[in-house]
Amino acid sequence: MSSIRDVARLAGVSVATVSRALSMPEKVSSDSLAKVHTAIAQVGYKPNMLARNFRSARSYAVVVLVPDIANPFYSLFIRALEDRAQQKGYAVLLGDTRGTTEREIEYIRRVETRLADGIIQLRPSSEKSQNNIPSDIPCVNACGCEYTTGPAIRIDNRSAAKTMVDYLISLGHRRIGVISGLKDNPHTVDRLEGYKDAIRGAGIEFDRDLIAEGDFTMWSGLNAAFQFCNMKNRPTAIFSMNDEMAIGAMQTLKAQGIRIPEDMSVTGFDDIAYAKYCDPSLTTISQPAEEMGKMAMDMLLRIIEGEPLSQTECILPTEFIIRKSTAPVKA
Repeated sequence: MSSIRDVARLAGVSVATVSRALSMPEKVSSDSLAKVHTAIAQVGYKPNMLARNFRSARSYAVVVLVPDIANPFYSLFIRALEDRAQQKGYAVLLGDTRGTTEREIEYIRRVETRLADGIIQLRPSSEKSQNNIPSDIPCVNACGCEYTTGPAIRIDNRSAAKTMVDYLISLGHRRIGVISGLKDNPHTVDRLEGYKDAIRGAGIEFDRDLIAEGDFTMWSGLNAAFQFCNMKNRPTAIFSMNDEMAIGAMQTLKAQGIRIPEDMSVTGFDDIAYAKYCDPSLTTISQPAEEMGKMAMDMLLRIIEGEPLSQTECILPTEFIIRKSTAPVKA
């Protein structure tokens, strides 16, 4: 069985450097770190993580609370987060809360009992919404909103939604339907405000009948679209608050003989992989999911290490992507 000395000999570094590379990789040069990892792979060395954790009184694991693990947006986020965690010598425990308080509290207890060192929360929370995480637990909300308290990574949901609706208005659309998320979800609140900002700026009166509530799933988008299909004065465009609901809505519209974008334009939010390949390809807002995952992990580890944060909130830019699901309104 290989040992840490075998790794050090092959990498041409000291045993102490190998130890630091495994426990505190951020304190080792990138060149030495690469040599150590190459040597570990070559000799098949397996570090005794249990002994390391016992000596440090840490678990070297973090819990990621995911409200819907089937959501493609979260998969991009988690992959980037896990890559960064591995670089830092941490394991990631995924907690699929399925949007329930009971399951969320169950995973939080793992941190309270030292089975993990901190939490990354993917459910948006704000001062107006329930947050079950005790204040003494290291935590970063990685999908924050305008009113999120504590360390957070987020985008400007309100501004991004306004950008999308402004674009639809520029194409001549005046009657724009919305497929929202659940009404008490902070992202829903922020994106709806962006929608209202855009129509208000264009002198369009807000019509509550044009709001169809979904729950960010494809199935809810498919069902919500029936509300618009059955209207006498149908909207000429739909702003969906995520791509999954937009893709579901497009299936309903097609089944009802409504052409996209000739009869009705459809837009989404997130830019999941399917958005580029659905028919027609989806105009959407791209969130930097991978960058959000990396930054959330880095921020959490600084909190765990007791290092001061230069900023407690990071607002990342989004990208507006025009594809084939939108067109000027027919005269």
